[in-house]
Parts: sequence; structure tokens; C-alpha cells
Amino acid sequence: MPDLANLLGFAAIALGMVLTPGPNMIYLISRSICQGPGAGLISLGGVALGFVVYLLCAALGITAIVMAVPYAYDALRIAGAGYLLWLAWQAVRPNGRAAFQPRTLPHDPARKLFLMGLLTSLLNPKIAVLYLSLLPQFIRPEQGHVLGQSLALGFTQIAISVTVNAMIALTAGSVAAFLSRRPVWALAQRWLMGSVLAGLALKMLTEARR
Repeated sequence: MPDLANLLGFAAIALGMVLTPGPNMIYLISRSICQGPGAGLISLGGVALGFVVYLLCAALGITAIVMAVPYAYDALRIAGAGYLLWLAWQAVRPNGRAAFQPRTLPHDPARKLFLMGLLTSLLNPKIAVLYLSLLPQFIRPEQGHVLGQSLALGFTQIAISVTVNAMIALTAGSVAAFLSRRPVWALAQRWLMGSVLAGLALKMLTEARR
């Protein structure tokens, strides 16, 4: 197990990251508004499984291989950036809708909700970078059990992310109602969200492979 100082430091960074808008948050908000909090929570299960996949790969050293192969990482990075740009366009396009704006969509079955959450998580290469570049900074080999320390830190991040995103899924409807009564706020939210997503996509496309 990592010592308390390392665990708390890593937890603080994980909290800051989950509060930053990204594809996982946008998908969960959209799904919760479209189909209700229950659907958002099911989708969150898929997102969490994506975290577990990346964590296990990093802890076992497999992610290092992926990051060492240019085409493997670049394909994932480009796919993730493309998905972010599509979300940004959906937010700012003429007659478009914001992530928090209620909309009428067909209700997807639980299986599809879970799989879409998983896909959204796996197409976010920043999660792979998080586990590969951040975890080693909080691991102390002299304390032994490197694998155990990696898993403890990783599951701490997953617990924080799931807790925060569950709260977002449960309250997305209330936030949407607030924005629907204030059109100016809703318009500003659309452009802010679109700008953030586009910025994240461009950064993902232009940053050097790590």
C-alpha cells in the first residue's frame, strides 16, 4: 500500500481531473438528461470498466507497449480527438443543443448504454497517459509491492471518478431545468462547452506522444 501522503496527493490530482470537462463527463450528462439518472448510472458503469481496463494494463506494463508503438497510440489519440470535435460541433452548430439541454431521444437498452460508456472511456487516451505517467510518480519501490501500490492508487482514482460522476448524473436534470429557464445562460454554456471540447481535441492532436 502507498503511504498516506502519496495517497492523498494522488487523490487530490484525481479529483481535479474528474472536475475538468471531458468526453466521459459530457456523455454521462447527455445520457442522464436524455433518459434519466438511471441510464446515466448504467453508462457510468461502462466508463468505470474502461478505467479498470486501462489501470490493469498500466499496472501490468501492457500500456507501456501501446505507448511505445507510434501507430497504436496515434490511432487512439486521433479517434478520441475526432470524437471530441464531433461533440463540440453538436454543441455549437446552428440550432444545436447544449449538453445540459433536455432533448428527446430513443431510450437505449441497458446493454447499449453500458457499451457506449465503455467505448467513450476507452477512446480517451488521456486516461492511458494518466496511468502511465502519473502513477509512477507516487509509487515508492523501496516500500515493495509495486503492483499493489499501482492498484491501490488506480482504484482510488476510479472511486473518486465514479463518485463525482454519479453525483453529476443524478443532478444533470436539475441543472438542465435551471438553464432552460435562462436562455442566455444556456447559450453561454453551449459555447463554453464547445470551446472546451474543441480545445481539448486540438491539444490532443498536437501534443507530442508520451
